[in-house]
Amino acid sequence: MSPAPVDPADETAIEQQLGRAPRGIAAVGHRCGCGLPDVVKTEPRLPNGTPFPTTYYLTCPRAASRIGTLEGSGLMKEMEARLGTDEELAASYRAAHEAYLADRAELARSVGQSVPEIDGISAGGMPDRVKCLHVLAGHALAAGPGVNPLGDEVLALLGEWWAPGPCVDVDG
Repeated sequence: MSPAPVDPADETAIEQQLGRAPRGIAAVGHRCGCGLPDVVKTEPRLPNGTPFPTTYYLTCPRAASRIGTLEGSGLMKEMEARLGTDEELAASYRAAHEAYLADRAELARSVGQSVPEIDGISAGGMPDRVKCLHVLAGHALAAGPGVNPLGDEVLALLGEWWAPGPCVDVDG
């Protein structure tokens, strides 16, 4: 089954969030507590033909800013070190990688794409490294709790980024 078209109002909000026209959106992957999209599912091949491994793309600038602060704190290095010492965490993170690949393969099938250039490559450094907390958080939001352990940790550290209200003004 193909993903439903993205609602024009959602596309407008996403464009405001990103500061540019969105590319290759297949669906809204998750909605923020304010009701706007905060993660989009992106087709594995962009309209210009470029392979795009980031299936779950975080769009909320407020969440992205907070995650940038976490990245600057050294959190990624600490998480990656834990992958080398915590076998349970490493196994869960590898499972998140496999789930990500399966989701992307299903999306590719649903939109009639083949992208062999990125076979086996997920995103965010999975399964052995931690190189982008934005991707891990986007995956955790879209897939739900318990799928990406490090993404879940990032979300717990963010707090309620949506509490002040929408990150963009879609009505004005």
